Amino acid sequence: MGNYLADSWNSIKVLRRRRFLEVSAAHASALLLACDAAIEEPLPAPPDAATLVARPHGATEKPVTGFVELGIPGDGFLYVPPAYTPDRPAPLLLLLHGGGGAPEDFKSLPLASLADPAGLILLCPKSRAGTWDLSLGGFGPDVRFIDTALAGVFRGYNIGRSRIALGGFSNGASYALSLGVYNGDLFSALVAFSPGFYTPPGKRGLPRIFASHGTRDPLLNNQTTPLIVPRLESEGYPVTYRLFEGGHELPVTVAQEAIQWLTAE
Repeated sequence: MGNYLADSWNSIKVLRRRRFLEVSAAHASALLLACDAAIEEPLPAPPDAATLVARPHGATEKPVTGFVELGIPGDGFLYVPPAYTPDRPAPLLLLLHGGGGAPEDFKSLPLASLADPAGLILLCPKSRAGTWDLSLGGFGPDVRFIDTALAGVFRGYNIGRSRIALGGFSNGASYALSLGVYNGDLFSALVAFSPGFYTPPGKRGLPRIFASHGTRDPLLNNQTTPLIVPRLESEGYPVTYRLFEGGHELPVTVAQEAIQWLTAE
């Protein structure tokens, strides 16, 4: 597993030396969010393995709407609503898949139709290994890949500085809470669909939080979130919690409520 992570980190460095976001096959001739710019303007060195340093700074490249692949097939995707316009800052949701899952899992909801009315841009990266690195020993390759992906989005799109959220499902939800609380100076909101744990290395800022869990979850007992929520509230975080009838899943109704909660102004 250690070699796999090392190989994954090497692949990230390769991606930084080429354009890592390309339009889908329908727009194969267009290129988006060039990593060439990342070479000319590299991200600052992070102070530690869990800190994200990418920040919105105004779009510098022509935007492309619809589904956009991150780097090579399987690295994840970006979805930009067709009504996006550069003259208005858009909200962004960085959404993380569950353990053993893939970004494409979110397409089956379908999230795009839920994001369109709110003008919500979705960034759904793939973990560098079978699940997120925190479950494999600690923050590392996944944080750097996420940082690079965020930097690409910030170059291509006008993202509202106070409208950036981090969310996830299952292990992705646990990762979102842990990484998000530590980077609360970047994320104004966190969304956790059926999380199993919450282990931040520290805390910055005070993002608001939406959490949900199914009453009949066979994988992550529905007592995990009820234990996490009081802890978050005791630490001062404003939490909206939804317990729904169901298993280890993300119902469309819950996803819709979360997006409405997230984009309410």
